[in-house]
Amino acid sequence: MNDNYLIPANSKKSQLILGVFRPIDLAIFSIGIIFTGVMLFAFQGLTLKMAIIVLLPVLITGFLVLPVPYYHNVLQLITNIIMYFINRKSYYWKGWSISDGYEEEKTK
Repeated sequence: MNDNYLIPANSKKSQLILGVFRPIDLAIFSIGIIFTGVMLFAFQGLTLKMAIIVLLPVLITGFLVLPVPYYHNVLQLITNIIMYFINRKSYYWKGWSISDGYEEEKTK
C-alpha cells in the first residue's frame, strides 16, 4: 500500500460502549431511570399529567444521550454549542499576506 496508513472511519466507535455510548452517557441515563423508578413507587394512582411528570427524568436523560447522525449525541452537541457562545469571539490573524515583512524593509 505504498507505506500509507489509513485510519478506518469507525475507529472512534470502538472506544464507545456498544459503539454508541460513553460511560458518562450511561451514568446520566441510569440516574434518570433510577429517579423515575423512585418517583413511580412514590406516586400511586397516577393521572395522565402526573404520569408525564414522573416520566420526565427518563425522557430528558434519554434525549440527551440519544445518538445523532454524524455526531456523538445530543449532550455533546449542546455542550459544543454552549462552549461556542461563551468563549471568546475575536480571532487573531496568524497567517501570511503579500505585505508581511515588506513594509518594514521599505521603511528602513
